[in-house]
Amino acid sequence: MSVQAYIMMNVKTGTEDEVSNQILKFSEVEEIAVIYGEYDLIVKVKAKDMSHLDKLIVDKMRSIQDILLTATMLIAKEYK
Repeated sequence: MSVQAYIMMNVKTGTEDEVSNQILKFSEVEEIAVIYGEYDLIVKVKAKDMSHLDKLIVDKMRSIQDILLTATMLIAKEYK
């Protein structure tokens, strides 16, 4: 069963577009938005399972140097 999540990120100031373009290369990424507030980016992802999600976050996303912090919210239900 697949797992979907929103990953909020804080990135180094001024690197939002660069980080977004790097993250877009990952096949699991469905959409990215630059946002205002506590976080800089929100990324919607779909993974095969929790292990796959873990590898995406820990091995792929956190290897991007300009990502300072991630917070992951699993999607329980979606409407529309």
